[in-house]
Amino acid sequence: MRVHVVSDVHGNAEDLARAGEGADALVCLGDLILFLDYADHSRGIFPELFGTANADRLIELRAARRFTEARELTRSLWAGIDRETAVEQAVRKQYAELFAAFPTPTYATYGNVDIPRLWPEFARPGTTVLDGERAEIGGLVFGFVGGGLKSPMRGPYEIDAETYAAKLAALGEVDVLCSHIPPDVPELCYDTVARRFERGSEALLAAIHDIRPRYALFGHVHQPLAQRMRIGATECVNVGHFASTGTPWALEW
Repeated sequence: MRVHVVSDVHGNAEDLARAGEGADALVCLGDLILFLDYADHSRGIFPELFGTANADRLIELRAARRFTEARELTRSLWAGIDRETAVEQAVRKQYAELFAAFPTPTYATYGNVDIPRLWPEFARPGTTVLDGERAEIGGLVFGFVGGGLKSPMRGPYEIDAETYAAKLAALGEVDVLCSHIPPDVPELCYDTVARRFERGSEALLAAIHDIRPRYALFGHVHQPLAQRMRIGATECVNVGHFASTGTPWALEW
């Protein structure tokens, strides 16, 4: 059995359409939307609406962790614009292309920048969306918990720690624990390019110790200090920043 796993697709529909080649199934750990490309500031919803110069400035502020100024900039740009309508129109356009690229079967959960309420509109037969739920793939039980925890970035699907922990608890014992964010381990949470810690989950780390799955798979941190680490009986793997690599991580058994 071979399963390909991707995370942080961020608009890369072209490579996503090939991500299932040679695999029995595709698992997607979220962040389909490209709001702002930190490598190419001209790509994404934000520069489409406000131009590359404003994208340059926003990224500069965020990189310097000047989040208050970054929020003030975005607030001034959105003044007089129906933000929800504009963003939703752009997201729908991206989702239409990305969900059409999913192979059959695909098992997917949400990232912190995704908008869960829109997914039922685009998920076709053959794409199973799971969050706080399990699926059997090739005799192994996969558990999925989507979204991120609240952070200064204020992503669309950031939830409180208690809600996240409740979704984890609902999974029970699984062989493969799939999430968007990593467990709360410094080496797995630190982004070496952004030079900051992304928020990991303490509840996810506790579940790894308690459930002892074979694998814990995640993304979210684009350039992690450690891509993989063994925690007890569990191999913890950041499956990679698919938007830039275009290459899925392969799990075989």
